[in-house]
Amino acid sequence: MADAATLHEEEALGKAYDARLMRRLLRYLGPYKRYVALALLVLLFGSGLAIVGPWITQLVIDEAIPNNDRRLLGLLIWAYVASIVVGFVLEYAQALITTWLGQSVMYDLRQEIFEKLQRLDLRFYDRNPIGRLMTRITNDVETLNTLFSSGVVSVFGDVFTLVFIVGAMLSMNWRLALVSFAVLPLVFLTAFIFRAKVREAYRDIRVRIARVNAFLHEHITGVRVVQLFNREDADARRLAELNESHLQAHLRSITYYALFFPAIQFFTALALALILWYGGLRMLDGFLTVGVIAAFLQYARRFFRPIQDLSEKYNLLQAAMASSERVFKLLDEEIEIRDPTPMRALPASGRGEIVFEDVWFAYGNDEDGQPDWVLREVSFTVAPGEKVAIVGHTGAGKTTLINLLMRFYDVQKGRILLDGVPIRDVGLDELRGRIGLVLQDVFLFSQDVAYNVRLGSPDIGDDRIIEAARRVGASDFIDRLEAGYEQPLGERGATLSVGQRQLVSFARALAFDPQILVLDEATSSVDSEIEAQIEQATDQLLRGRTSVVIAHRLSTVQNADRIIVMHHGRVHEQGTHQALLEAGGLYARLHELQFTTVAA
Repeated sequence: MADAATLHEEEALGKAYDARLMRRLLRYLGPYKRYVALALLVLLFGSGLAIVGPWITQLVIDEAIPNNDRRLLGLLIWAYVASIVVGFVLEYAQALITTWLGQSVMYDLRQEIFEKLQRLDLRFYDRNPIGRLMTRITNDVETLNTLFSSGVVSVFGDVFTLVFIVGAMLSMNWRLALVSFAVLPLVFLTAFIFRAKVREAYRDIRVRIARVNAFLHEHITGVRVVQLFNREDADARRLAELNESHLQAHLRSITYYALFFPAIQFFTALALALILWYGGLRMLDGFLTVGVIAAFLQYARRFFRPIQDLSEKYNLLQAAMASSERVFKLLDEEIEIRDPTPMRALPASGRGEIVFEDVWFAYGNDEDGQPDWVLREVSFTVAPGEKVAIVGHTGAGKTTLINLLMRFYDVQKGRILLDGVPIRDVGLDELRGRIGLVLQDVFLFSQDVAYNVRLGSPDIGDDRIIEAARRVGASDFIDRLEAGYEQPLGERGATLSVGQRQLVSFARALAFDPQILVLDEATSSVDSEIEAQIEQATDQLLRGRTSVVIAHRLSTVQNADRIIVMHHGRVHEQGTHQALLEAGGLYARLHELQFTTVAA
């Protein structure tokens, strides 16, 4: 169902014009009102110049040449040249201002989208693929950029030009003007058909490029699996099919454009022929001059160009409406996990006591629409300075406990307290600032080692970074790097081994000096030597701190003050390692199974 919904969303074009969306888009021009006014003024003057050239032509032919007025002829020629030069300057200014406006609006919009994405909770990311979100902040925003830089402002230039030319033609000779306009019904009919066909072609292109992008993203990300199972040729053939479909959609679009523009040229030529026919007859009867006919020929050529531009801008507007609808849907997404109002502060003297009180939690609903509970009636306390380990089968709810403690999700029933304060009443920054989390799947940024330890925090100096790395044993391999702590790590820390990335994450947690330390399968990806090294370093780190350790390998939690055993989302049993073994319950069976497997 999710795939079908995703495809449906990508195919939906929405309305060609939505006044509500357009008003919201235009609000982004608010901070740049002066530049918008300047752009409109430039467009107004530029459009006015469109009538100057033909008018000068008429004066040259009907006034200067018949009267042998060399002085007037020279002035008119200089005026004609000046109009061309001024037109060039105005067109340059228009392009500069409208492009700057578009880029400025897109800068603001990208910042707003990124800040929104940073604040959205994990439940949102559970149901929205990252590829789709990247499309919003890149492709859709770029489409809106084109609207602002080439459409929403410059469309006024086309309208101004049409108004000025129509006015000039009617004032010069209204009968000849009406003859010139006789082809307009055919032009509008062609534009209407073209608009409908291109709308369909645009939808097809968008759907097919989405399929190509999805295929590329998935198969480049999974390139190791592709190579392992020799799927290169088969995947290349599948991409060729998708590429061919995309190519054919583009060719259909090009075909429509290839028909539309020559059609407009044909109607322009037809209008010129009507001007020559009717104007020639009127001139022979003595009611028109050659200069008027020459001016009308130029006006007719300039008249159809804005109509052609407006047809193209309609398709741009349609694309922008679809993109804006998706962007605003993202910006309007409700943030479920937010700072409470009013907000309570954690006690400054708090020592890190954690209390789960009858906690129930479900990530979603089952087929009957009822909560699919992951945790049920979970209650336990972690005393200040206590080291508690949480173990259990895969899917027992161990990591979910950490997600709830960090308030990545909110519980449906019950509550969680930190130093006696419900975490729902605490600001997110303060809550997460008290807790250091080390995950199994370490994420490192493509910047240098030092940045990945301090994460840009100005409070963590170089000495603190080096000391943290030394205490967890990361300094040995960091010193061997070519640039040491300034060595770029590549995407997701690709230049480091799994164990080295884990050591950097430990150094990060230590450098931030949290009151509570949470380790989620943090040593499951390292070998025994590095695990022993980390255990030795963290023993000192954990002294005096509240710590919660989620572990799959029971050998790493035997020294915990208390072990909580989770089973099917409930607290099944808890106690020390020795006490649980003597009780002969689930923990004892897990211990026997794991160590029997290791021995075998």
